[in-house]
Amino acid sequence: MQILMINIKRIGLGTLLGAILGIFCIIGAGSRVGGWTGNEILLIGLWYNRVIMGLLIGFVGEFQLIKSEKYSKWLNPIVRGVIFGLLVSLQFYLSTVFLDWLTFLAGIMYGIIIDLVCTLITQKS
Repeated sequence: MQILMINIKRIGLGTLLGAILGIFCIIGAGSRVGGWTGNEILLIGLWYNRVIMGLLIGFVGEFQLIKSEKYSKWLNPIVRGVIFGLLVSLQFYLSTVFLDWLTFLAGIMYGIIIDLVCTLITQKS
């Protein structure tokens, strides 16, 4: 049985990336829902959703879903990003009663971006 190590740098980086990408989500969603005024809770919830996504992706860096040596280096972060981006974004998508599909799709892409950047910066040589 292999013990997975927690990479604090990866967790911090993932959380930071989630917070930064969350700001882009606020800008995009804010323009679609009519601005900040009256939508503060919705937009803060969206930002928080992205922060949680980054935190979660930061924790899962050691999980290897694809074992093939040839493709695993970059395919694993992409697959993990899709899976965890989808799972976390689905919560927000459900809360909008399936209306904000663009934010849902952006969340999947942000999951990929977060995992790829975290993997690139924190990978062991």
